[in-house]
Order: sequence, then C-alpha cells, then structure tokens
Amino acid sequence: MDLLSLPRLGLVVPPENPTAEPEFATLLAGRVNVYTARFPTTPGLGLKDMLETYNRVLPDTLGRFGGMRLDGAVVACSASHYLLGPDGDRAFCAELSERTGYPVWSSTQAILATCAALGICRLTLVSPYQPWLTDTSRAFWEAAGLTVDGVVSVPARETPGEEPHHDPYQVTTARILDRVAASDLPADTALLFTGTGMGTLAALAELARREPGRTLLTSNLASAWWALRSLADGHADAPHPLLRRLRTATV
Repeated sequence: MDLLSLPRLGLVVPPENPTAEPEFATLLAGRVNVYTARFPTTPGLGLKDMLETYNRVLPDTLGRFGGMRLDGAVVACSASHYLLGPDGDRAFCAELSERTGYPVWSSTQAILATCAALGICRLTLVSPYQPWLTDTSRAFWEAAGLTVDGVVSVPARETPGEEPHHDPYQVTTARILDRVAASDLPADTALLFTGTGMGTLAALAELARREPGRTLLTSNLASAWWALRSLADGHADAPHPLLRRLRTATV
C-alpha cells in the first residue's frame, strides 16, 4: 500500500493532551493518516478562559497545516465546544469548513452524529471534569435533544478532607472501572466518556467484555468513527474492536 495515498486527517489538540494522538493512531490503525496541530499554551489563564481562547485561535491553529492537503479535520477538545452550545458549535464548524475547504468537525459534533446513527437518545456521562464543566457538558447534550440519565464523576484522586482533584490527563483505567462499577446504571443507557484527554481504550475493552450489549462512546472513538465514515469508505474493515462494535449498530 502507498502510505501517502491514504486519506489525511488533521487533528487539533490542547498542548498538554497526551491521549488523543495515541488513541487515534490505535483506533484508525493505518486506514487514515493523522497530522496534528496543537493549540498554543495559555500560561496564567484559568480553565474557562483557556477554553474560550482555544475557540478564538482555532482558525489560526488550523492554518498551521499550511498548504498541506487535508481531507478533513477534527478538533479534539470537547470542553471548548461545550461553551458554544450545539447550534453555535455546528455553525462554527460550518464556518471553519468553508474557510479551509475541507470538512471540520468538533469531537462534540462527531458524538452527536454517532448518536444519531445509532439511534441513541439517552446517555450517562462518565466525566473527569470539574463540576462546573460537567454541568456545562450536561447542558450541551440536553440542549441537543439527548436525555442525560445521570453522571458518573471520575476525579483523578480524592483525599479525605479535601476537594476532589479533577484532571482528565491523570485518570487511570482502574479509577474509571471502579467508579463505573460503583454506579447504579440504567440498563438501557449508553455511556459517554467525556473529553479527549482521559485515556479510555483499556477501560472500554474491559467494560465491553462485562456488558456486551451496552453502547460505549468517547470523544475520540466517535471522532475516529466519523473519520472512517467520511474519509475512508465507511466502516469497511473497521480496524479496532471498539469501532466494530459501533459498526453493528450503524451499518
């Protein structure tokens, strides 16, 4: 196979995110070539100001791909797009697509497309976020017409007498599995693991074994699904078992 003949996907990620690129490489496994641009660092800014900055500089960040031909791009930062609401998110992606000349999707739009294709209307969020951002995420999905059955909070660590420490990049597989196992989940709710920075593939593989009938979604999984569907002739020969699980519901 001519490696450079494969479809080209641009990926925009926060500067400290250690998860998106390895998960995309694992999920797409040679079906799509992935090229990355990183948002600029924002020293001294709080989380919300940082996310608003990402939205402001996104056109310039996409411009860092220069004249390289891309077939599509994914903005792998769910949190910044929650701030826009579903309609604002959709309009922003449409504007970016027109400007760049190739389809640009946020991970949030990829999740909504996946939910539509699977007929999912109910979610339980598995969230590593600070409480205010979890609430913002929930409001986004509900404004998009989905029912959120509940939230499983997954702080990176908890110390008695202190506030839980929330950092998606520090959440472990064991922590995810423990928090999900301790939750009373409705039988027919899909699990959505929020954000692109929390590593989830090992946890999802174990949860798929435990509950083969439950739909499992993440920002990166839905975005990889969108990339295959849009850029690589649909789901033919989906390269990863978690993508093949989605294929059974979408083809």
